[in-house]
Amino acid sequence: MTCDPEIFSCTQCGDCCKGFGGTYLAEKDIRAIAAHLGISETELLQKYCVLSGNRPVLAQGKDGFCIFFDRNCSIHAVKPQMCRKWPYIESVLVDPRNWRIMADMCPGMQRDAQPSHVICCVRSHLEKISTMPNT
Repeated sequence: MTCDPEIFSCTQCGDCCKGFGGTYLAEKDIRAIAAHLGISETELLQKYCVLSGNRPVLAQGKDGFCIFFDRNCSIHAVKPQMCRKWPYIESVLVDPRNWRIMADMCPGMQRDAQPSHVICCVRSHLEKISTMPNT
């Protein structure tokens, strides 16, 4: 399944990296980021994460951006699965109107895309991500 024309083109504005929404880390994310930084998983969790419930999320800097954002993602090669999915997230499949709400905050998202096309693109991208090898 393909998504043509594309409905998202990242402008690298960083808006998706700002604000507390909770970028949850899966075990594979923790392993990959720690290895990328050359630190232990424990050190990663202690220095760069906070708990939301019982789950680790990436901390925010004083500027409100993700702790790893510095004009760009400093862990882009191993960014968490939640970040790799953006803006192709499951909640859009539940209600395609979520795409338009998100597009109001993200300049890279095509705001006027037809709901059926949005659903097709989100499914396509989520399928691609699910078949990517674990890092």
